[in-house]
Amino acid sequence: MSESSPEQNGDSTKANFEPHQLHLHNQTEIEQRIAAQEMRKLKAKSEKHHTIWFGLGMFGLIGWSVTVPAVAGAIIGMWIDSRWPSRYSWSLMLLIGGICLGCFNAWKWLHKEGNIES
Repeated sequence: MSESSPEQNGDSTKANFEPHQLHLHNQTEIEQRIAAQEMRKLKAKSEKHHTIWFGLGMFGLIGWSVTVPAVAGAIIGMWIDSRWPSRYSWSLMLLIGGICLGCFNAWKWLHKEGNIES
């Protein structure tokens, strides 16, 4: 067993690129990542409305955007059940529909407010 490297042994198992090229490629990628992180941080600092109160307000808004359609669906369903009894529970169906509608509204609002591309 030889302690010498493959280059010294004459092996042709060299990579297609030199080590310094790999280092430059990784360095460029790292620089781009750091620049993107810096831009996000600077943007976050420049937006003054993103305080703890903004977060609490958004939390409340999301809660109400789910609660209102769910409660409205349940109330309308109870009214339908009292007027026209059937073997299906309109209260339950409209409650679930209201929750789904509320979750969709909350998701849409978060994507709009958070500038999230999907």
